[in-house]
Amino acid sequence: MRTVVQFCFLLILCSCSMTVVKPEKINGVSFVASRDSITEQHITPVLNINANYAAIMPFGFIRNMDEPRIMHNTKRQWYGETRAGAGQYIDELRKKNIKTMLKPQLWVGRGIFTGYIEMDSEEKWQELEASYSEFILEYADLAERKNVPMLCIGTELEKFIENRPAYWTKLITKIKEIYKGKLTYAANWDEFKRTPFWDQLDFIGIDAYFPVSDSQTPSVEECKTGWQEHKELIRALSENYKKPVLFTEFGYRSVDYTGKEPWKSDRSMHQVNHDAQMNTTKALFEEFWHEKWFSGGFIWKWFHNYERSGGLDNSQFTPQNKPVEAIIKSYFQRF
Repeated sequence: MRTVVQFCFLLILCSCSMTVVKPEKINGVSFVASRDSITEQHITPVLNINANYAAIMPFGFIRNMDEPRIMHNTKRQWYGETRAGAGQYIDELRKKNIKTMLKPQLWVGRGIFTGYIEMDSEEKWQELEASYSEFILEYADLAERKNVPMLCIGTELEKFIENRPAYWTKLITKIKEIYKGKLTYAANWDEFKRTPFWDQLDFIGIDAYFPVSDSQTPSVEECKTGWQEHKELIRALSENYKKPVLFTEFGYRSVDYTGKEPWKSDRSMHQVNHDAQMNTTKALFEEFWHEKWFSGGFIWKWFHNYERSGGLDNSQFTPQNKPVEAIIKSYFQRF
């Protein structure tokens, strides 16, 4: 009888050891700030695609490239772009068990790319540093008060980082004195290899707009082939720093040639192509979501007013009310 019991116990142990538990991926949406507060009806569509995370994006504004001062948390901003709005979004999403990454971002007048922010004097650099510290530390405080799991300390700020690396090292130390959660930075797809402070963060964050195909309607296999060189660089960086990779933004427009220069939001590109968006998106999921060193990502982008967003005539990034939404839902469910 004792032998039988021992055998059964061993069988149970073996069965447990053979059970593979897949780590949960960050299946996120980039939740666009709006004029209004949000309610359960705005969150239900996020749940419907099996998302478990949302990036909340309050904004700071720089008037032009010569202006070092960042305006933020003002009455002139949309509600969702302010501290109060970000806090309300976090609270409402938490009610439905959606975790959040707080991702404060900058906007430069006339839509100039933030990666070009560069001052022409030491005085202006110091003003910018003081202003950015005030901006990001305010949201580090909010993230800590709201028990947010993750904070993104900046988005696509290559020239700022390249010129002032010592400032960023000190800033990260200050952030950690306030906020005790996980940290990342959203490096542009052609910037991440040169970001100097990955060793200080928890995730290597990449806005993943890598070119993968020059075709008008690329196939899934063509896009997967186009990923290989980029993927090897990403994997090698992850191994070097012993840090997981997070796509702080990813996605493609529903437009011709969407895999050629995926970062483009040029409105002159308007020929709707849902097959191109579906194929590029599927290839990205198939290349990355199964990798152990890859933590997931945040689809770009998701609007609160679901019924009025996206649609079959829309050529922009959002997957809402488009065929690609079903692909995202399927992969989010699998992981």
